[in-house]
Amino acid sequence: MTTINPIETRPLKPLFLSYLFPAMIGMLLMSVNILVDGIFVSHGVGPTALAGVNLAVPIFSILLSISLWIGMGGATLYSISLGEGNKQRAHQLFTLAFTTMLVVVLTIIGFLAFNLKDISYIFGASDDTYPYVQEYLHVILLFGVFYTIENLLSIFIRNDGNPKLAMLGLITTSVLNIILNYIFIFVLDYGVTGCALATAIATIIGTAVLCLHFFRPQSELKFVSSFFNKTDLRKIFAIGLPSFIVEASVAVIIILYNVTFLHYLGANGVTAYAMVNYIHTVLLTIFLGIGMALQPLVSYHHGARLLERLTALLKIGLATAFILGLTTALIAMLFPSQLMALFGDSSFEIRHMATQGFVHFAIGYVFLGINMVFAEFFQSIEKIRIATTIMLFRSIILFIPTLILLPKVFGSQAIWWTFPVAEGITALLIYGYIKKNPRIIASSGDA
Repeated sequence: MTTINPIETRPLKPLFLSYLFPAMIGMLLMSVNILVDGIFVSHGVGPTALAGVNLAVPIFSILLSISLWIGMGGATLYSISLGEGNKQRAHQLFTLAFTTMLVVVLTIIGFLAFNLKDISYIFGASDDTYPYVQEYLHVILLFGVFYTIENLLSIFIRNDGNPKLAMLGLITTSVLNIILNYIFIFVLDYGVTGCALATAIATIIGTAVLCLHFFRPQSELKFVSSFFNKTDLRKIFAIGLPSFIVEASVAVIIILYNVTFLHYLGANGVTAYAMVNYIHTVLLTIFLGIGMALQPLVSYHHGARLLERLTALLKIGLATAFILGLTTALIAMLFPSQLMALFGDSSFEIRHMATQGFVHFAIGYVFLGINMVFAEFFQSIEKIRIATTIMLFRSIILFIPTLILLPKVFGSQAIWWTFPVAEGITALLIYGYIKKNPRIIASSGDA
């Protein structure tokens, strides 16, 4: 007797919300870990240390991008297999994704550890900031594999129908990170090393919480001995590529912004951007959370060939993204000084630069959510070329020339307009493409 998965029959809005809130809270808390590091370092060590830790954020982004690449690629195929009723293949895909990620991440960590100084200076470090970058990353790289395991497990656990536990694991990490940051920086005076230790210890405990899912009777996350398949491995990397671009581009964007601000506005510009970027990292995860909520639902319905519900899910996701994008932009534009005040005492020039810049920067949130939802949707139904193109346009193809041209033509203040201009043009291009190819939403296969 075949049992029908409740995902196939439950009303879509309550179903989406049951995935949305845990996904958004989970992603938000992941970014809050980085924000907390910045706030504690800014107050407890100083602005130069803050700039140093911000320069280390791209390393976090590299590790996270690998776990997203393999995790989202594997989890998409995992949910499609469950939708098709093929549980054995789902088990093989989980084992393949987990093993592949460990091999790739450990290789990258080894490379980064042996080339830390050269890479740090490429990322924009100076003689003043490098000691803090080194101090922070020595600990982070040592325990970085747990950071990626936690992220991959949270993705698969969400796809296995347990979004609340995925959220609980990340809540545990976030709360412990705050407590340990306070103890290590303000009580024990460990400085930047204490900040890194807090993140590492909190992540290990959060990962342990996620492992409780393996003891759940309904869990389909099972390790199997026969799992390697070249075709599946290629599919994991192909389907996960848009997710990799999202996170890897964060590292590229931070590096390019740092270099540009240093060129036009000096060290104060880099520090002002660091303040804005910490807030942006948190806000960005709100929209990543929408995509994380959509992905398991869209992939399952795609595998089960429930096309009407698939289209309805896209509409719900777009409406959610637009409302949240507009709300986020308004809050950021109305209260920029209050948000920048989170980073403690800084010079008037730096605070003014960050506050004024964020008002312009925040307009991009109106378009960001729409772009992310479309990319996540196409990725989840295996239309990898479209999803990859969207991500490349918003983060590389449009962003880089805009970052170069705007300050040259309109002055240094125009650097802040790069994000909204790139996102806005990308949204217009997506609209034009959908208008020209309306059946692309319901069709299947790559395009």
